[in-house]
Amino acid sequence: MMKKIVYTEKAPKAIGPYSQAIAANGFLFVSGQIPVNPTTGEVASTNIKEQTQQSLDNIKAILSAEGKTLADVVKTTIFIKNMNDFALVNEVYGNAFVENPPARSCVEVARLPKDVLVEIEAIAVAK
Repeated sequence: MMKKIVYTEKAPKAIGPYSQAIAANGFLFVSGQIPVNPTTGEVASTNIKEQTQQSLDNIKAILSAEGKTLADVVKTTIFIKNMNDFALVNEVYGNAFVENPPARSCVEVARLPKDVLVEIEAIAVAK
């Protein structure tokens, strides 16, 4: 198995013992991205729509480091703090994945790192 660590300064640094992404066996596994601005290291906003956009922007930056785009994503998992935000998250998410959206799961969680409102992880085809 070929395993490659993926890192870009255009996405937030990992805040624990994990990689931004791993390329392995034809897939790119992007770790959960929270809405941290990679330049400042701070949470981007307290607004769920803005946080969702920042999380997606972080995923796009990691994908781009491997020459990939959101069109290459085959599965996402969204973790949200409040299921009442589901429609707002979907609004932003739907603008990112207009055609042929990936498979997806969305779950409500009790708490997320840095007390953010959303975290999104992704799996993309790497070949």
